[in-house]
Amino acid sequence: MEKIEHTTVPTNGINMHVASIGTGPVVLFLHGFPELWYSWRHQLLYFSSRGYRAIAPDLRGYGDTDAPPSATSYTMFHIVGDLVGLVDKLGIEQVLLVGHDWGAVVAWYFCMLRPDRVKALVNTSVAFLPRNPARKPVDGFRAFFGDDHYICRFQETGEVEEEFAQIDTAKLMKKLLTMFNTPKAPCIPKNTGFKGIPDPLALPSWLSEEDINYYATKFNQKGFTGGLNYYRSFDLTWELSVPWTGVQINVPVKFIVATWTLCITSQEPRNIYTTVGSRKMYHCCRK
Repeated sequence: MEKIEHTTVPTNGINMHVASIGTGPVVLFLHGFPELWYSWRHQLLYFSSRGYRAIAPDLRGYGDTDAPPSATSYTMFHIVGDLVGLVDKLGIEQVLLVGHDWGAVVAWYFCMLRPDRVKALVNTSVAFLPRNPARKPVDGFRAFFGDDHYICRFQETGEVEEEFAQIDTAKLMKKLLTMFNTPKAPCIPKNTGFKGIPDPLALPSWLSEEDINYYATKFNQKGFTGGLNYYRSFDLTWELSVPWTGVQINVPVKFIVATWTLCITSQEPRNIYTTVGSRKMYHCCRK
């Protein structure tokens, strides 16, 4: 870990914290919610030892990267703009992308908006969702899963932050990082809130108390609003992306799903085929 270099790079009007190590072809890792560059620490070391330059930023709103207060500053156009500015500043022409969770969403948009800057993509957990011109994304989640669905609960500025503030951050991180290990769509009723999410009986093998403490320290410093603003800008991204309706992903892609993966399209939740370039990849709700 001490070999990983940490720098701050000005890009797209913000200062971005970047962790990197190694030399060679560039692999750019994009984290999700509620995560940080730290989520990719093992991959940074692994790929750097095999001849790659591995880079993992704290995305806008997270960790040691700036966090503009308004949700309107968190569209996918802002986030992809941050990353294009980052690779420009580092003198990198093309990257191999790896994404998880919100990082996967960002990666899809990166490939859609600037395919010239991407050699290939390995994406996990979130399938490519073609834009549905007939319905806004949050309306779709609400129609399928109700107002208690976590994405719907995240929409009101300050509401969830207040709930989070009533829970010890380390305990909250344990809940958030393990709550998606279920075949059901995560729903959090207002009457019980996030306090009602049961504490995990034990941490999974990939998560340690040391990890929890690192995340808790950073989120205590930065807060959760930046990460929640990605959800709050969902519909704004939909509005701004009208010109890209029907556009497919035309870079080489490998998509990976976990044992349980909830597949959601803008039409209906089901097992789906998603067209990526000229190929079809099957994503199912259970492996």
